[in-house]
Amino acid sequence: MGWLDRLIISGMPVVPKRLVGRVASRYIAGSQLEDALAVVISLNANGAMATIDLLGEETTEARHAEDAAQIYHRILDAAKAAGLDANISLKPTHMGLRIDSGLCYSLVEGILAHASSTGSFLRIDMEDRTCTDATFDLYYHLRKRYDNVGVVIQACLRRTERDVRQLIEHKANLRLCKGIYNEPRETAYKNRAIIIRNYAMLLEELLEGGCYVGIATHCEETVWHALRIIRKLELRPDRYEFQMLLGVEPELRKILIDAGHRMRVYVPFGEEWYAYSTRRLKENPNIARYVMRDFLGLPGQK
Repeated sequence: MGWLDRLIISGMPVVPKRLVGRVASRYIAGSQLEDALAVVISLNANGAMATIDLLGEETTEARHAEDAAQIYHRILDAAKAAGLDANISLKPTHMGLRIDSGLCYSLVEGILAHASSTGSFLRIDMEDRTCTDATFDLYYHLRKRYDNVGVVIQACLRRTERDVRQLIEHKANLRLCKGIYNEPRETAYKNRAIIIRNYAMLLEELLEGGCYVGIATHCEETVWHALRIIRKLELRPDRYEFQMLLGVEPELRKILIDAGHRMRVYVPFGEEWYAYSTRRLKENPNIARYVMRDFLGLPGQK
């Protein structure tokens, strides 16, 4: 990470909310469900699928988790009514994982049952290392009864190579990402080149093992490795999909769609857009680089 990137990240706490809002408007659909639906309609028209996500995490009150769950039920009904090609994703701590695991399980299972009835799919997002075991426990608990549920794994974590073996046994539906959390070295790789190699190794193992994988990356080097593996294994397009964040690398997104690959775009929305934006920009130098360099009109670095 260069000196300008470090300067940008260290200065995030003092950036005015208005300025953050201007930057975030490209990467967040808006504060209301209607904003997200409009974005998904546009994405579908341009050949991309979507994942709708209500912004929020680390809920400290049960009623807030319950309120968030109700919005997810509204998302499912609205997406079905509009005939959208979209699924949903959520964070376990948004559903109260930190305060009551029983409450979290109940809320997520209710949303998952609703998703099943509407022909939709639920992705359980992965958060930092303190949530990894609990998130897998939640996933495996729900996977016993439902097929329309998936989870996320992070290529930066040293443990992921072990986790993959059990996930392959369950023929899990996975999103494979590099990971955005600033984890300690004993639990996570810190070298970019190693993370990219580990990503490629994990992806090949998962695809060979029969898992459906969401290849979540904006890094063209990682995309190159993914395309190499797809060609090597002679995979049909229905065996995988690429995934990207809203507003990030739209040109590469179009290149992949035009080449016949399935593409899903993460569409976040909600009242908590400011907390999400500032937290993610501080936590993730890569996204901070994409966002702030773009805003400042500076040449990008991948």
